[in-house]
Amino acid sequence: MARIKSVVLKVDDIPRAAAFWSRALGYQASPDNEAFLVPPDGTGPALHLDLDDRTHLDLFAASAAEQRAEVERLVSLGAVQVDWDYPADADFVVLADPEGNLFCVVDASA
Repeated sequence: MARIKSVVLKVDDIPRAAAFWSRALGYQASPDNEAFLVPPDGTGPALHLDLDDRTHLDLFAASAAEQRAEVERLVSLGAVQVDWDYPADADFVVLADPEGNLFCVVDASA
């Protein structure tokens, strides 16, 4: 079963948002990317600050096979696959829940 790996938050200023959210949540910037704030103990979802993307959840699956199974399972629960302009090397599938909220199922092995 997929798990929430990150919450993507659309922001206008990554350093400003990172300063606020790191203090608000007690998170720290990932050593690889200041736009990813992570809990210091490694438990819980990351907060991904993004200038372009809309706010949504990223659910991670361990493999491409698990990703396909999760997409099928979530569609059977009422999600719909969204027609999206996917890049050629996309490791994610965009779905919408029954209320129209977008979320991604990501192949974490990609």
